[in-house]
Amino acid sequence: MFCEVYILDAPYHIDRPFDYETDGSHTRGTIVRVPFGKGDRLRTGVVVRLKDTPDSEGKIKPVHSAIKGRFSLTEEMLGLCLFLKEYTLCTFGEAVRTVLPPGALSESENIKLRRVCSLKLSRESCAALLVTTGRAGIRSEGQREIIKYLMDIGSADAELISALPGVTSAHIRALSEKGIIEISSFEEIRNPYAKYALERDDSPIKLSAAQTAAYSTAEELYSDTKPRAALLYGVTGSGKTKVIMKLIDRTLADKKTVIMLVPEISLTPQTVNIFCHRYGERVAVLHSSLSQGERLDAWRRIRRGDVDLVIGTRSAIFAPLENIGLIVIDEEHEHTYKSESDPKYHARDVAAYRAGKHSAMMLLASATPSLESFHKAQCGNYTLIPLRERYGGVSLPEAIIVDMREELRLGNTTPISDRLLKSLSEVYENENQAILFLNRRGYSSEISCKGCGEVISCPRCSVSLTYHTNSRGGKMLCHLYGYTDRVPKICPSCSSDKLSFLGFGTQKLEGELSKYAPDMTVMRMDADTTGSKLSYDRMLEDFREGRADILLGTQMVAKGHDFPRVTLVGVALADTSLYVSDFRAAERTFSLLTQVIGRAGRAKSGGVAVIQTFSPSSEVIRLACAQDYDKFYEGEIALRRELSYPPFCDMVTLTLTSGDERTLAKEAEHLSKAVISRLEGKYSGLPFVVFGPFEAQVYKLNDKYRMRMVVKCKLTRESRRLFHEVLCEFAPTKDSTLAVDLNPLTV
Repeated sequence: MFCEVYILDAPYHIDRPFDYETDGSHTRGTIVRVPFGKGDRLRTGVVVRLKDTPDSEGKIKPVHSAIKGRFSLTEEMLGLCLFLKEYTLCTFGEAVRTVLPPGALSESENIKLRRVCSLKLSRESCAALLVTTGRAGIRSEGQREIIKYLMDIGSADAELISALPGVTSAHIRALSEKGIIEISSFEEIRNPYAKYALERDDSPIKLSAAQTAAYSTAEELYSDTKPRAALLYGVTGSGKTKVIMKLIDRTLADKKTVIMLVPEISLTPQTVNIFCHRYGERVAVLHSSLSQGERLDAWRRIRRGDVDLVIGTRSAIFAPLENIGLIVIDEEHEHTYKSESDPKYHARDVAAYRAGKHSAMMLLASATPSLESFHKAQCGNYTLIPLRERYGGVSLPEAIIVDMREELRLGNTTPISDRLLKSLSEVYENENQAILFLNRRGYSSEISCKGCGEVISCPRCSVSLTYHTNSRGGKMLCHLYGYTDRVPKICPSCSSDKLSFLGFGTQKLEGELSKYAPDMTVMRMDADTTGSKLSYDRMLEDFREGRADILLGTQMVAKGHDFPRVTLVGVALADTSLYVSDFRAAERTFSLLTQVIGRAGRAKSGGVAVIQTFSPSSEVIRLACAQDYDKFYEGEIALRRELSYPPFCDMVTLTLTSGDERTLAKEAEHLSKAVISRLEGKYSGLPFVVFGPFEAQVYKLNDKYRMRMVVKCKLTRESRRLFHEVLCEFAPTKDSTLAVDLNPLTV
């Protein structure tokens, strides 16, 4: 017999199945070792097909061995890998490493064993050993201590016994060899969320009239036997989670399984607590902050069928559940659902694929849906399920726009307006809490020279260095690749000592708050303060417990949180993301402002949002303050239609990278000819609009220069074949590489 094997580390231009001889013991999905290339070096591969005759001519090499006792790919997982390969133009190996959990392909099984010691002899026999003298007795004090301990409690972990005074692992081993104790090994599941499942709360979910109407529509769709998709569109605080949980209850009652995706930023202890309390130990949580062992154990539990509900971030969409009935993507507009590394998939596309295979329901949920999803709902591809009022009759917060140009004219040069300061005082007097949002970390956004006008930039990237304070005085940091340097005393270009620190970030705002609101405790949450594994969770819990009056931070504080005592939200620079060079800038700004404003007034006491901006007449900011998504969509979709932007076309970026600018220029010219010649030749019937090559928005990144082409088209199997051919022609070399991203996050 023969089989086809994909080599997992094959480069894109030779990524295809190779024929090997097999003894019949290797089935589809088996992970194997095979000799590859002239040197017959052993490589890891996956069997994708069995056949009676090879397609290749000449001598066929045999499969060397299967990697026994390791993970294998099911039929659905194989299909997922092939789908990712075709849909995102990645290699099969990249797809496998995405579908399987980290560490699944290593030789080590990474199973944590718990060793338990118990007495093999009766209590009477053990007591006799302790009083017997001479060689027949137990003379070692450490061994005697172990026997006494086990006589009291029966059995105990070897790790616990080793911690007894005067006891070592050698004493345990000696007693085992003498046949006095027995050591049993059990697999220990590493589950950091097990504690949340100890107290169950399966009380009935009470829905408002609006929620009941939304649930009825969703349940009717769920009951259909065909694959279907819906968009649960509700204002912030409308109680979308309760509707989702009610639908999960229905799905689990039907003995089907559920995947629920949330953005990384929303996967807080509060979220996990809610679901684990309700669904107990049959919940698995998957996200990138788990250790490799924790992720492997969660994956094993899912694969064994011990789990009905998987909650997690983007990669949880690949959870190996059987009989899926429902896939939920909460906050579906979030950019973190799109992978920026190969395979560059969007979780929404994979969810649609899996829902189709299982005849399941895909439910998207958001207060600010992506324009692509809302357009599909308007066109009837998704069923629109609206929730237009806040739960419990709570009003939307009052939004106040503050013109920071007027503040400057009145002499206020601080990042805190008089209106925001007054609102903070009211929060303190009423013993409430506030969230302040600034989407820029650090102290000053740039350091420039007043003498020559030069801005100090990163030597590895074409971006300015950000000034950060610390206990040693401060440093300059590149936020793209982490380059750091000390702050110079003179300008590196002209040696002038007239350096100025421009702009402000969360560090400076924190300092200003300590001056102007000294009685209020500030907790800063950004990438500089949440470096450890649990710091983010701990800070949120501390704020919930009232250990700070103000939670100040970047996007980490803007979305997915529900703090009943927060009555004020302040936005320091509402227009920072509005004027970037990207067609999605308005959509992102509207979504971010709507979400952060929605953090205020989620209890009966109501709330206020103070939005500081240098563009107070901006329609985007005004509509976000009014929480009027429908009006925003109406204007933005008309603009997209007029300019032929998604969802009315697909966008593809082709990015060339090289460490040498001259090589890059030559390759860019070559790329342009390769694309255009195909469009004018065998693919002339396809609608394409091509821009570039031109310098990428960040031209230099980590000592590599980048040129880019942007293509507007309609992605089909045929158009993907064109980009596949281009990728094969531009095989990576030591001098340059080509990357293709279909519908990227930024253009």
